[in-house]
Amino acid sequence: MLEPLLLVDVDGVISLFGFDPSSPPPGQFVLVDGIPHLISATAGDHLRTLAAAYELAWCTGWEEKADEHLRHLLALPNSCPHLTFDGAASFERAHWKLAAIDSYAGPKRPVAWIDDAHDEACRGWASARASPTLLVTTEPAVGITEGHVAQLLKWCQSAR
Repeated sequence: MLEPLLLVDVDGVISLFGFDPSSPPPGQFVLVDGIPHLISATAGDHLRTLAAAYELAWCTGWEEKADEHLRHLLALPNSCPHLTFDGAASFERAHWKLAAIDSYAGPKRPVAWIDDAHDEACRGWASARASPTLLVTTEPAVGITEGHVAQLLKWCQSAR
């Protein structure tokens, strides 16, 4: 069986938003192309833990910028590939990512996808896949948590 793939969104998973500005969550503000982002203080630890079980790939409108800007900030041991969306980015819903995910992952690979914008189209796609598929939806003001990591690790064992 193929190694499980973990597709990682950035905004709402690693780069947090929607929090009360008077009490932001723990993290570090960084500028990416002149835009401030609050990078979660725990995202790097979580992704390094998950990288031991999954092949990680960026699944974000950031495309190649995710690896360029975040790999070193998150202390990831290796560069991660990214999906390309050919200008299809729409940031309210995640369904615009499905064609690129299908192309990248193929039909037989187990896929877990962490994102803050899963919608009914995403859930329908996941349930229709022949291979094991897990959607993990985050709260954008909180991002990836220990609970998400535990869920992803448990699922990965069953998907192997």
